[in-house]
Amino acid sequence: MSSDFSTTIAARLDDTLTDAAFTDIPGHSRGKVRDNYDLADGRRILIATDRQSAFDQVLAAVPFKGQVLTATARFWFEATADIAPNHVLAFPDPNVTVAKRLAMLPVEVVVRDYLTGSTATSIWPMYRAGGRSLYGYQLPDGLRINQQLPQTLITPTTKGADGRHDEPITAAEIVERGLLPQPVWDEVAALALSLFARGRAIAAERGLILVDTKYEFGLDAEGRVVLADEVHTPDSSRYWRAATYVDRFSVGDEPEALDKDFLRRWIIARCDPYHQPIPVIPAETLIAFSQRYITLYEIITGASFVPPPPTPPLRARIYDNLQRYLAGSAG
Repeated sequence: MSSDFSTTIAARLDDTLTDAAFTDIPGHSRGKVRDNYDLADGRRILIATDRQSAFDQVLAAVPFKGQVLTATARFWFEATADIAPNHVLAFPDPNVTVAKRLAMLPVEVVVRDYLTGSTATSIWPMYRAGGRSLYGYQLPDGLRINQQLPQTLITPTTKGADGRHDEPITAAEIVERGLLPQPVWDEVAALALSLFARGRAIAAERGLILVDTKYEFGLDAEGRVVLADEVHTPDSSRYWRAATYVDRFSVGDEPEALDKDFLRRWIIARCDPYHQPIPVIPAETLIAFSQRYITLYEIITGASFVPPPPTPPLRARIYDNLQRYLAGSAG
């Protein structure tokens, strides 16, 4: 199932949500993609904007992206709730998740099935440069880009703060450095593998390959490990079309991707994003990018994407829905 929204996307290029800071809602903080609010009662509001980040920079705004991310994550939170408790409390708006505030763990957990990637913490650039001992695993010689790995790997990173990049770390180092005690890491690793297995199976039923993904976990007030942030979205995961993967791999072509890597590859073809200015992304590339996210949402969920009407403006709608939600849940 996939609809062509290119004309609709093109008409909304100048109607995106880039700022969701509301002065009368307390506890505001801003991430690359989301505006967040920490309320006094322990709830956290996450507003997915249309900001698009890559290589640790916000580069553009993509029509409908925030809505697609929220809806895709909602599907996966519900589809994996029997595996791991998650932070979700409510969805008062298509772009908004209200969640339980957690003590976030200081590592991001990336699970990989394929030798690919373009960022500094991805395993393909490391392997191409001669690395064979990666994240505590020993990989054989002779592997090719986009090849399935001999086993599913967990490749954690530390969370970069204050503008610093995420850094690769092994499971042993996580415990040795005191980032997590061994029992907590063991639980996190087991949950990540189980979540990935569920995601891989559901994606395969829909003709997709879940290539890799990132998970974030936190601890709730009772000390339980809880899944947070987002899950199996095109921002946090790579997806390839299964039907064309083998043929494209055999001739050295890139797989058909429905994820953020489309934009990463566009950038890398034009500059070194870590050392050179990133060029302005043209409208046609943003339209194609948005279409990929919508297509993935429709394939994964089986639902048709419904674009929001042009009025009321996104920012006004979100604010009104949040005010109604907060008023209705007060006390």
